[in-house]
Amino acid sequence: MDLGLKDCTAFITGGAGTLGFAMAQRFVQEGCKVVVCDTNQEAIDAACRELAAMGGQALGVRADVTSKDEVGNAVEQVVNRWSKVDVLVNNAGFARDSYLTRMREEDWHAVLDVTLMGAFHCSRAVLPLMMENRFGRIVNIASRAHLGNPGQTNYSAAKAGLIGFTRSLALESGKFGITANAVAPGVISTPRMQKRPDYEELTQRAKSNTPVARLGDPADVAATVAFLASRLAGFTTGETVHVSGGRYA
Repeated sequence: MDLGLKDCTAFITGGAGTLGFAMAQRFVQEGCKVVVCDTNQEAIDAACRELAAMGGQALGVRADVTSKDEVGNAVEQVVNRWSKVDVLVNNAGFARDSYLTRMREEDWHAVLDVTLMGAFHCSRAVLPLMMENRFGRIVNIASRAHLGNPGQTNYSAAKAGLIGFTRSLALESGKFGITANAVAPGVISTPRMQKRPDYEELTQRAKSNTPVARLGDPADVAATVAFLASRLAGFTTGETVHVSGGRYA
C-alpha cells in the first residue's frame, strides 16, 4: 500500500532509541527523508549510518527537546537541508518509576518536562512551516500508562497530558491541513526490557492480560505511526490509537 509519504521529511525526537529508530526505518522504507533528533551523538551517528545503508536519506541533529534554543537550531538545520518538515513525531520520553511517597521531585519534573515541554517546543517550532505548506502530520507517542499505573504517577500524568495536548492541537491546526494524533503503545519488547532479570515473568504476565497474546514489537508501533503520518489519514485527527494488543485496563 502506498502511503503517499515519498519525499516527505519526517522529524523524529528520540530518534536514536529503539522505538524512534524503528519509526525512522519505516519512514525510510516509505521513501521519506528522516531527521534523527536525539541527545546521544554516538547513537545518532550510528542510526544515520544504518539508515543510509538502507538507501535512505538521514540527517542527525543533537538537541535537548526541553530547550527552546536547541530545538530551534535543530529545525533550522532541517530547513537549510530540505526546506520543510512534513511530519513531526514527538517520541522523546522516558520513565523514572517510584511510588509517589518516595518519588524525587527531580524525577517528577524530568519525566514531565521531556514529554510535555518537548512536545510543546518541537510542535511550536515546526507548525509555521506546516501552516505555510498547508500540510502537516504531528504524531505524539503516549502510552497505555495514560490510564494509570502504580509507581508511575509522573509517567502516567505526562502521557495523559500529551493526549490532551494532542486533542487541543488537532482543534487548532485542522484548518491548515495539519492533523495531530497520539499513539499509545502497550508492552513493547525492546533490548532494554529484555535485559531485565524479570523479563520472562513480565512476558508471561503481559501475555495473560493481552487479548492478542504476545508482546508488542517496535515495528507494530512504527506501522501505526506511519499510517497516521500518511496522506491516507488526512481525515483522522485528535485520536489516540492504542497499540496494545487490546489491553487497556
